[in-house]
Amino acid sequence: MRDNLSTQGYRLPDSEAGRLRIGLRFPTALCLAFVVTGLALESALMIALLVPIGAVAGWSSRHPFDHLWNHGLRHLVGGPELPPNPTRRRHAFKLATVWLAGVAALFAAGASTASVALGGVPVAVCALVTATNFCVPSTMLAALERWRRRGEAVA
Repeated sequence: MRDNLSTQGYRLPDSEAGRLRIGLRFPTALCLAFVVTGLALESALMIALLVPIGAVAGWSSRHPFDHLWNHGLRHLVGGPELPPNPTRRRHAFKLATVWLAGVAALFAAGASTASVALGGVPVAVCALVTATNFCVPSTMLAALERWRRRGEAVA
């Protein structure tokens, strides 16, 4: 789990990573539930309502659902406060935001089959990060950063 969190940009000791295992999954789990529901209902509105949530998550240090955890749910389960989201995790939220905007637009245009098919991508990626903390966009961004550094070292 620690390697997956490191790939997202977190720098946490093992003890803290273990304590955060549920809290860090809460925002993605809640988003996953909303996306699956929006796809099942074929609701352009429900998916579109997730776009500003994703935008806030991508362009600020806190996902809006982090606040639900930090100010409410964590007190009920005795969990720690979530740290700010690192850059790679925020970039992943930005990618999801654009993708969900596309899915919502396709639903609004009446292209339900394409919407559901394309909506399956964020469902799969979000389910993976929720279950394992393995973030596909963060992994791709980390690989891109390594590739760029390698290119700079050669030049």
